[in-house]
Amino acid sequence: MSAIRPAAVVVLAAGEGTRMKSATPKVLHEICGRSLVGHVLAAAGELEPQNLVVVVGHAREQVTEHLNRVAPEVRTAVQAEQNGTGHAVRMGLEELGGVVDGTVIVVCGDTPLLTGATLKALSETHITDGNAVTVLTAEMPDATGYGRIVRDETGAVTAIVEHKDADDTIRAIREINSGVFAFDGRLLAEALKQVRTDNSQGEEYLTDVLGILREAGHRVGASVAGDHREIAGINNRVQLAEARRILNDRLLTEAMLAGVTVVDPATTWVDVTVTFEQDAIVHPGTQLQGATHIAEGAEVGPNSRLLDTRVGPGARVDNTVSNGAVVGPNASVGPYAYLRPGTRLGAKGKIGTYVETKNASIGEGTKIPHLSYVGDATIGEFTNIGAASVFVNYDGQDKHHTTVGSHCRTGSDNMFVAPVTIGDGAYTAAGSVITKDVPPGSLAVARGQQRNIEGWVARKRPGSAAAKAAEVASREESAES
Repeated sequence: MSAIRPAAVVVLAAGEGTRMKSATPKVLHEICGRSLVGHVLAAAGELEPQNLVVVVGHAREQVTEHLNRVAPEVRTAVQAEQNGTGHAVRMGLEELGGVVDGTVIVVCGDTPLLTGATLKALSETHITDGNAVTVLTAEMPDATGYGRIVRDETGAVTAIVEHKDADDTIRAIREINSGVFAFDGRLLAEALKQVRTDNSQGEEYLTDVLGILREAGHRVGASVAGDHREIAGINNRVQLAEARRILNDRLLTEAMLAGVTVVDPATTWVDVTVTFEQDAIVHPGTQLQGATHIAEGAEVGPNSRLLDTRVGPGARVDNTVSNGAVVGPNASVGPYAYLRPGTRLGAKGKIGTYVETKNASIGEGTKIPHLSYVGDATIGEFTNIGAASVFVNYDGQDKHHTTVGSHCRTGSDNMFVAPVTIGDGAYTAAGSVITKDVPPGSLAVARGQQRNIEGWVARKRPGSAAAKAAEVASREESAES
């Protein structure tokens, strides 16, 4: 067990977040593939705390449902009325029995840029210095809205003054409270009983605990974050966008330092759950989301959006939207392709321009080059599907499956009316509507015989441009003969 492993981490996520102007609770807004509170939980999880508690309040049903889905191991405590941060922490401790032996770390649920490394440094400083409480601070270029850190002549922390309660002298201070603290659990529980509500908001401020513990003769210390942006809270959509950019840049920098080429980081967006292998290439205008993985030497983009998609080594995906697909080694997709869930493209296969696939297993070396829809299908190896083909899989009530064998050649403008099977090595003629199974090695022709009606345009469209052109052509043919 790590020496800095805390007894508990309490995440404050009960606030309404009115400045977001949203029906979605603030902590559930997402950046880079996770909710705000999800990012905080991921950072806290790196400490391997003995207990992890989220204090919920506003829209607690929504928040709790989300937590049950993304972090079922987390415990929740309810702050029925938002009576301040001190009250919220009391609710969190009550969920753990009221008193906790060891270090208790308190974090805010709206700080998605906070890292596990910074929390570990806070915990380590707290233990090493023997503090009763250690506050995470940062120097802000603009400290408006943040609680200010007040120190004495020795540099010790004497108080944290909320912006709305501060005078001009205090507001001039740029060192701010991040809202993240490490406490001695027993001292915290005792001090919370003494917190008063005689302030402008009539709330229990957690920050008052520092003064209470200091007056009792206990040591109050600080751990300064290396990057002030890391502790930034999100209160509106502007700050949400700013945090998204910062986190995205952090993720892309990490990828590039690991050997990934990102041609234009400014137009490339990735989720925290996306993974890469060395020598992957990402072109401009690309969004990689969910559990997407880009293998060694693969190229994605430009202008592609991939969700939960695996791209194999050496594959190329260009101007494509893909959701839940697997692209095999050295395969080619796009431009302007749409891969829907269940698509599996084999090695060296091709899904080409204006092709849509869904729940389709496509074998090695098989090509679907142009203007086609392939749904609920299995296609063997080294088959070619002609342009403008449609796998007709839906009868208005049920979906049906089409099987095309290996080394088949299907003509352009084919309709495969499922359920139907095309045997290995079979051909189908252009313009055919295939409604019956085609035996291996056969040629299927399913179209009406062509019939030419001479003089139809002259009779039915007299005086038209077509009629005049036909008349000229007829005279020229007569003259030549």
